[in-house]
Amino acid sequence: MPEAAPEIPTRLLVHAMVREDGTVDAGELYTIAGTLGMSDQQVRLCIKRLVAEGRFTHEGRGRKALLRATADVTGSLAPNVEYVRYAYQQDHGHAPWGGIWHLFAFAIPESARAARDTLRDSLLRLGAAAVQGGLYVSANPIEKHVEAQARQLGILDAVTFLTSSDLRIGEHRAPTDLASELWPLAEIAERYDRLAVLAQARLDQLDDTASPTDTEQLTIAIELAAEFSRAMEPDPFLPPELLPQPWTGTHARHLAARCWTQLLEYQEVAAADNRPRPRLFSLYADVIHLAAHQAR
Repeated sequence: MPEAAPEIPTRLLVHAMVREDGTVDAGELYTIAGTLGMSDQQVRLCIKRLVAEGRFTHEGRGRKALLRATADVTGSLAPNVEYVRYAYQQDHGHAPWGGIWHLFAFAIPESARAARDTLRDSLLRLGAAAVQGGLYVSANPIEKHVEAQARQLGILDAVTFLTSSDLRIGEHRAPTDLASELWPLAEIAERYDRLAVLAQARLDQLDDTASPTDTEQLTIAIELAAEFSRAMEPDPFLPPELLPQPWTGTHARHLAARCWTQLLEYQEVAAADNRPRPRLFSLYADVIHLAAHQAR
């Protein structure tokens, strides 16, 4: 697969540029935006919308301006740490599958439609798949999360929890067949293929550059963060026993971890010089720490 520049929304770029002290240097923002193919007008309009929404305050004009985040807007730039930890556990064989399917059934009336839709969205976000109307299945033990959501919504009494080691859907009984029938594995693999291609290209770029500039480092970090999140967010984190082998997700996460490791080594120099750096690097330092820990 040839390398393709990741799609990076302007809003995500601004969030990624927030430094540890909560500020964004407009000059640096416009420089990185230009490197990513964004126009100054595109950036100006985005800043105007973010300020109008109350997410940032704005001091100064043009490239000399300073933005201040009014709240933490960087959390969406890194996937949930719990999910990342579990993914790397699977990659290193620390989370074997016990052959148990986890099922959730509910029949919630139309009068509670909003709660029903929220529960359904939560199940999908947790990696469950719809078997049929009101019946969802997961290969992972997500009961505590589903129960917490149902309890918060006030519909716990309408939800049935059960497990099975003998799931069959039509003619599909083998776990690998069920997984390929229930989850869009080809689409998920394609997202990881894009991440792998990007991460390998940026590793090569870093290896070929004796001392990448701050702009180069930050551009690579933003591209990686965007593609990593795009691949991880829809991943149901199926056990390796249910996936085609070798699984491209494992390879892509390994390459991404290597790339982040190099970037973070450069950032240690910046930190030693007391230069402000985007919080993005701190977020992914946690991710890479998890990857290294699970590799032991």
